[in-house]
Amino acid sequence: MNIIVAADSNWAIGRNGNLLVKIPNDQKIFRQMTAGKVVVYGRKTLETFSQQQPIQGRVNIVLTRNKNYQVKGAIVVHSIDELLEELKKYNSDDVYIVGGQSIYEQMLPYCDTVHVTKIDYSYQADAHFPNLDELAEWELTADSEEQTYFDLEYVFLKYEKK
Repeated sequence: MNIIVAADSNWAIGRNGNLLVKIPNDQKIFRQMTAGKVVVYGRKTLETFSQQQPIQGRVNIVLTRNKNYQVKGAIVVHSIDELLEELKKYNSDDVYIVGGQSIYEQMLPYCDTVHVTKIDYSYQADAHFPNLDELAEWELTADSEEQTYFDLEYVFLKYEKK
């Protein structure tokens, strides 16, 4: 399974329920990597999407503790066990965990690849991704040329579980 995340220099990923910054090329890469695939995210993340609707052209799975929660165009599960059971229906290489913090933390042990858009800036934030550079079981296996969006510099990184 894969994780895809945009994080700042301190591994921050969000503030007040929103992304820290929207970088068009990062969003383009996200769309390309996840098109036709399975995306997994939490209810709070869904509520940040345009019109609070699932992402078109993908199998959407929403994890929430709310047993009554329903959303048109998505599969809703209520526990990690239920999620893992649902994911058995798909090729694990086609599964992308896309947020937010709680879902990333719960699913990181089940994933073998993390795609990070690493932004060279430190934002005020209240949501973070685990620092993969400090976790012995993860290694950086690929990085891109430095990219620029206005005055922001960023790179695309790939981490794989050892």
